[in-house]
Amino acid sequence: MTTGFTFTCQALCCDTKARAGIFATPHGLVETPRFMPVGTLANVKTVTPDQLRATGAQLVLANTYHLHLQPGESIVAQAGGLHRFMAWDGPILTDSGGFQVFSLSEMRTIAEAGVTFRSPRDGQMIYLTPERSIAIQNALGADVIMAFDECPPYPASYDAVMDSTDRTYRWLKRCIAAHERTDQALFGIVQGGVYPDLRRLAAEQLAQLDLPGYAIGGVSVGEPANLIQAIVQATTPLLPPDKPRYLMGVGTYREMVQAIATGVDLFDCVIPTRLARHGNALVQGDRWNLRNARFREDFTALDASCPCYTCKTFSRAYLSHLLRSQELLAYTLLSIHNITELVQFTQTIRRAILNGTFKAEFGHWLTDSET
Repeated sequence: MTTGFTFTCQALCCDTKARAGIFATPHGLVETPRFMPVGTLANVKTVTPDQLRATGAQLVLANTYHLHLQPGESIVAQAGGLHRFMAWDGPILTDSGGFQVFSLSEMRTIAEAGVTFRSPRDGQMIYLTPERSIAIQNALGADVIMAFDECPPYPASYDAVMDSTDRTYRWLKRCIAAHERTDQALFGIVQGGVYPDLRRLAAEQLAQLDLPGYAIGGVSVGEPANLIQAIVQATTPLLPPDKPRYLMGVGTYREMVQAIATGVDLFDCVIPTRLARHGNALVQGDRWNLRNARFREDFTALDASCPCYTCKTFSRAYLSHLLRSQELLAYTLLSIHNITELVQFTQTIRRAILNGTFKAEFGHWLTDSET
C-alpha cells in the first residue's frame, strides 16, 4: 500500500483522449502531460539542480542499473537517498535497469530467476533479479520506482515476445512481493512488442493488480514511427483512467502529441542533453546544428519565444563560437534550452487541454507522417 500518491484528472479533450491532470507525490506535484528530463547517474548532464528547476522540470529520472554500478546504492542511501545525494527536492523516478541489461545482448544470460550479465565497467559478473532491482530502488529512495521487466528487441518473433511478456508479468508479481516502502509508488510496465493481442493481454493483467501507475515499455527500440503510434493508440485506453500513464523513452514533438491524444501523461527521453552534446538545438520541434556556417554571424536569440536563460542571454553566434571552440559552457547552455523546449511544449499542450483547444492547436501533429 502506497501513501502520498494520487492522480487527479482535471480536464478531458472533447475530440481525443488527451487529458490534463495532477500526479501528487511525497516530494511535490507533477502537472501532466509532462516531459521528464533524464538524469541517469543522479544528474542531468551538464546542468545544475538550480538550472534544471528553471527549465520547469518537475519529475526527474535516474537509473537503477547505472547507480548500482557507480557509486552503488549503499553510498546513495548513506547520503540520505537520491534527493539529498543529487540536491533535487522534487519528485524522482528510477528505471528498473531492465532496458539497460537487455541491451547487453552479448553480455547477459536470461533465466526465470533473473539475469546474469558482465559489467561493462570492470567485467564483473552481476546477478540481477526482480527482488534485487526493487531492493536497489528501495535503497535509492526515488518517489516512483519501476518493475524489473524484459524488453524484447525489434524485430522479434511472436513466440519470443510472448515468452518475454509472460516473464515480465511473473517478474512484476515478484517485484510487488519484494517492495517494502510505502512512500514509493511501484509502476508496472506493459510489454508485448508490436503484437496487439499480447499488448492487450499484458495491459489487462497489469490493470487487475491495481498499481499506483502504469508504463508502456518496449517502444522506441527500433520500430518505425507508425508502429509506435499504433502500439500506443491500442494500449493506452486499456490502462486504468484513475492512474498516471507513462510512455517510456519517447520525446519528439510528434510522438508526444500522438501519445497525449491517446491519454498518456508522462514522457522521458535523453534527446535534449544528447543533442546538446552534439551541438544541436531543438527549436520549435526542428533540430539545428549550431556549428553550421549560417550561425557564425547570427546575433539573434536562439529562439526569441523561449523563456530559458540561454535564449534570453546569448546569441546564436556566441553559441556557435562556444561549440567551435569546444567550450564546455556550450553543452550546458544548449541543454538548458533543449530541456526547456520540451518541458514548455508539454506545458503548452496542458494549457490547451485545460482550455479545450488541444485539437485546434495540435491537430496537425496527429498524422502518420514523420517530422
